[in-house]
Amino acid sequence: MSLLSAQLNLSDMDARARAVFKDIVQSYLETGQPIGSRTLALSGGRTLSPATIRNTMADLTRYGLLAAPHVSAGRIPTQLGLRLFVDGLLELGDLSPSEQSALERQLSRGDDNRGGPTAVLEQASSLLAGLAGGAGLVLTPERDTAKPVRHVEFVNLDGEQTLVVIVYADGQVENRLMPYPAGLLPSALEHAGNFLSARLKGRKLSDARADILAEIKDGLAAIDAAASSLIEQGLAAWSQDGGSRSQRALIVRGQARLLDNLEAQTDLERIQLLFRDLEQKEDLIALLDNAEDADGVKIFIGTENPMFSLSGSSVVVAPYRDAQQRIIGAVGVIGPTRLNYGRVIPVVDYTAQLVGKLIGTTKT
Repeated sequence: MSLLSAQLNLSDMDARARAVFKDIVQSYLETGQPIGSRTLALSGGRTLSPATIRNTMADLTRYGLLAAPHVSAGRIPTQLGLRLFVDGLLELGDLSPSEQSALERQLSRGDDNRGGPTAVLEQASSLLAGLAGGAGLVLTPERDTAKPVRHVEFVNLDGEQTLVVIVYADGQVENRLMPYPAGLLPSALEHAGNFLSARLKGRKLSDARADILAEIKDGLAAIDAAASSLIEQGLAAWSQDGGSRSQRALIVRGQARLLDNLEAQTDLERIQLLFRDLEQKEDLIALLDNAEDADGVKIFIGTENPMFSLSGSSVVVAPYRDAQQRIIGAVGVIGPTRLNYGRVIPVVDYTAQLVGKLIGTTKT
């Protein structure tokens, strides 16, 4: 075996070292458990003795590719080892035609049942979570609110806040929170929504705003003072966006799957840290934005992204494109560093391609 430098790469290893290293990493990805030299010697019909494997494992440990989580325990790959494995030894499994068809059917179902790109993106996030055993992530395209509106609805949340649902003509949906005006009756919310929907349908917020405010000011609107206040408040907030607000949303599904098969208290602590990270949506959006610089799948392992340095998580992400082949968003999976990369990477890659086909013709 020839280990030439502290900056170890696959070319520095002989065939035996590569084989031992690969077997250890694959075992860890399958079980999450350390593996010892004796177990490794008995697996796969090996002819190497436990002593020979133990010496090879010691060399790999010295160069930072393996670590012993406990005294006298077997070895697991380090973050550096996982990166070396993913970059040079990982064998990606191709999706069969039947698997591709199943993915396409499930994604199309969101579009067929509820319509619009938002349903497709939500379905993609849930689908990735189910297939990969982690949480599914989808970064939506930038949304330009200076476009025609189809419908507006106000929903009373808790007597203190109002949810405003704006459905645009292209099917995209935007949700906003507003304070609930004092003295506003629940029935007035429906009247306010109907009033705005009738005057905004087929028009842009920026174009219709002045006409709506003038109608209210002149007393021509058949709504009460509280509803008028709600509408004026909403239009004022929306106009602060300059009438052409570009924004991105993050859809996260399947967090509960991260709690499956926890094997130790340290696993629970790691997942709790990850849940905290997932709440920092602006940081996650920035992470996925960075992935848009890549032509294909991009992989972040552990501390390679500072956001997940404490939770020890991995992110597999791929951009999706519109009909003009412009990158408009990203899809991905986040989970423990022992993700099944060989399975997750092609699933994420193909899902990104499907999402681009299904919503790529939507102007953003």
